[in-house]
Amino acid sequence: MMCCMRRPLTAVAFCAALFAAVGCTKNIPNTTVKDTPENRAVIDFMEDYRHAVEARDVGALLAMAHTQYLDDNGTPTGDDDLDYRALQKKLSRWRERVTDVRYEIKYRTIAREMDRVLIAYRYSASFRIAYDEEDQRWSRRIGENRLVLLYDDIQARYYVLSGM
Repeated sequence: MMCCMRRPLTAVAFCAALFAAVGCTKNIPNTTVKDTPENRAVIDFMEDYRHAVEARDVGALLAMAHTQYLDDNGTPTGDDDLDYRALQKKLSRWRERVTDVRYEIKYRTIAREMDRVLIAYRYSASFRIAYDEEDQRWSRRIGENRLVLLYDDIQARYYVLSGM
């Protein structure tokens, strides 16, 4: 009689464990992003971006930007929009004034809309800014941002369309 009771309990426990395992999704460590090969490729690209920011490598950052880069800076007027040429100028000025960078990213979500990839993240950035040769001060920013990427099938790589 005891043997007959064990089988249903074992089956119930097995089904519960299987349901729990199937129902749970695994995230990429230290993110809230679902662990898939596509999302890992996006995170790898973003980590290259983060390292380029920390290295103040304007050439690498511009190589990551698409030639059709356009950032409206979240405002309805177009006077603060950044296209690829304006981005080049802004990054060059930034490189001259900023002497050291620490940049951390906490990835929130990765979403796909047609041919675009939207990455929402929280960042913590510390910059040492040179006001003149002797006056250099640290500045810190914490905020939310979103980068929009485009995947180029021919070159098999991502490009940033906006958000730098």
